[in-house]
Amino acid sequence: MRLIHTAPVVLPIADAPIRDGAVAVVGDRVTAVGPRAEVVAEYPDARVRDWPGVLLPGLVNAHSHLQYSDFADLATLDLPFSDWIRRLTARRAEFTEAMWQESTRRGIHAMLRTGTTAAADVVTDPCVLTPTARSGLAGISYIEVVGADDTVWAKQWRDRLVSTLDSAPAGRRVGVSPHTLYTLGREVFRECVRMARERGLRVHPHLAESADESEYVLAGTGSLADWARRLGFEFELIREGGSGMTPTHLLDSIGGLGPDVHVAHAVHCDTADRAVLRERGTTVALCVRSNRLLRVGEPPVAAYLAEGNPIAIGTDSLASTPSLDLLEEAGALRELARRQGYDAPDLDRRLIEAATVGGARAMGLTECGVLRPGARADLAVFDVPVDGDPYRALLDHGPGRCVATVLAGRLVHRRTA
Repeated sequence: MRLIHTAPVVLPIADAPIRDGAVAVVGDRVTAVGPRAEVVAEYPDARVRDWPGVLLPGLVNAHSHLQYSDFADLATLDLPFSDWIRRLTARRAEFTEAMWQESTRRGIHAMLRTGTTAAADVVTDPCVLTPTARSGLAGISYIEVVGADDTVWAKQWRDRLVSTLDSAPAGRRVGVSPHTLYTLGREVFRECVRMARERGLRVHPHLAESADESEYVLAGTGSLADWARRLGFEFELIREGGSGMTPTHLLDSIGGLGPDVHVAHAVHCDTADRAVLRERGTTVALCVRSNRLLRVGEPPVAAYLAEGNPIAIGTDSLASTPSLDLLEEAGALRELARRQGYDAPDLDRRLIEAATVGGARAMGLTECGVLRPGARADLAVFDVPVDGDPYRALLDHGPGRCVATVLAGRLVHRRTA
């Protein structure tokens, strides 16, 4: 079936904005992008669907935990990170596989309603792979490894990871998420990365989210060391009195950075840390609303932009953020970047790029995040003013204004009122 989507402004991301633009779709692929008159002339027999506002590629959420979508009440409790993680861990015991799957479905629907068509989703319970694969959502499900020292890894986690990767359902790419440097032994973390690379899979850990993590990695002390001892873990960093490094430099020293890796948060990264991430080609998925809610600090957004680090945008889970609306997250990033002193005129454009092609590049996806012939036909339409800069209009007015989402050529969301 041939279908042409038109809008007052088409924002290909791969090229300049097109006034009175159109996107031709055949099956699940984009076949043409350009001025409406030219595209309609090229496909005279195609059905034409006219949309208001701005049409752009579907948004790409570079860090999420969809299975925690039913934990949204935790985001309202105003808890510091240490208390929040204890509440979340306790709540996990109450959930069955059916409940995890339904929670994941709700998260997927929330993403689609707000224009997101691809996601880096961290998966703790493999049962949620099935609803995600069936949904057609693009992106990667990163299988999480968390809470394992050398003994626990050898006894259960290594075989569990292999089994989950081998049995993942068709229709959804998978990767590996070694959780953090404070919930895994250093050699366990290294082994997770090695296993992923042997299979040609991508890697997505959390990094430098809190000051407590920095203390733990540097000196092997603090609240996270106390937590690990209470749980009976024998982690090298505690035994050796830390690494004497920042989390970023330690991760680099064990081979955990590279162009096949993107990290979540990277809040506590100084100039040298940012340089290492940049040199390794490692994208940072920024999640400022979650960082604010969990009181872990503010990432150096202005510095990442000024220094040229590749960035993407994630929401984290509904357990620690008000919504899965990626444009709301982008707006919060813009506010923080300005407050930190970034005032270059390219800010709005770069943030919209981070919310689309930036997330796609973080996952190594070449067919998402842009509109061009051959790309996957993932589209999002926002009813925003079209008489000025479309990038600014999306950030100023886009949250809550998604009127249509097309997923691999299928209309999966349409706002009727």
